[in-house]
Amino acid sequence: MNKKRNITLDNRSDGIAITFYAMASLCEVIIETAEFSLAEQVGELVANEVWRIEDKYSRYDTNSICSQINNNSGKLTSIDNETFLLLNFANTCYQLSDGVFDITSGVLRSIWHFDGSDNIPSINLVNKVMTNIGWSKVEYSASSILLSKGMEIDLGGIGKEYAVDRAILLIKEVTSLSVLVNLGGDLAATSARKNNQAWQVGIEHPGLAPANSGQNQTVIVSLLEGALATSGDAKRYLLKDRQRYSHILNAKTGWPIVDAPRSITVSAPQCIQAGILATLALMQGQNAENFLREQEIKFWAMR
Repeated sequence: MNKKRNITLDNRSDGIAITFYAMASLCEVIIETAEFSLAEQVGELVANEVWRIEDKYSRYDTNSICSQINNNSGKLTSIDNETFLLLNFANTCYQLSDGVFDITSGVLRSIWHFDGSDNIPSINLVNKVMTNIGWSKVEYSASSILLSKGMEIDLGGIGKEYAVDRAILLIKEVTSLSVLVNLGGDLAATSARKNNQAWQVGIEHPGLAPANSGQNQTVIVSLLEGALATSGDAKRYLLKDRQRYSHILNAKTGWPIVDAPRSITVSAPQCIQAGILATLALMQGQNAENFLREQEIKFWAMR
């Protein structure tokens, strides 16, 4: 598995930017300092932690704990406390969503390939795969997990946001300066900038808005501290008979969510909270905005 494991530092008018590649995304850390050595320390700290989480939980890495669990389905697999806590969070998301968010639904990727084509799987094929989905069938404890034969787990729905939060915690241990961590659009700031100024963050429209729609291509959000996370189908979808099929799948049906916004961005104290709220909102379909209003949180929905 070819992995780019290097970081780049660049001076900016407002500090130093550190970039690296992880989790299939270009990642950026911006720190308000002119001190190159500090920026390098922070950059390496964040990149190494993100790479650690990627290596540990990526379903694409044959050595990851996810791969070990999946390859060992039908048998007991030992887990550590970090994995146990992530599974607990996944369980909470499953309960809150009434089963619509389910980390065992990743097996659907074997039949759904969101490459912009019109290749829609048959109902029979979806129903067949659905027999291997169901978080309620999984047995786990603080030390082990047991999947039924043929089942898999996929932590991709929470991994990147978890990495953002871990990075913020580590940064606060080494500096009180304001730092922004952006992992492919899921991001958080440690604090307000100098003179209590906010970070200016752009949220791109997921598609070309009609010229007369009144929708801007990019929405600028002012972020003092806390996190933003976005969920949507900007780049991953299918299109058949003029109907667009989102890559956001309903784990209870095996089919894409319909009538949902193209993207939803949520603000929350932690990135993992923002991420799951954005995803859960999309799963409400046409009621996505109402769901978020009921949570009394700040959000941006684009259709």
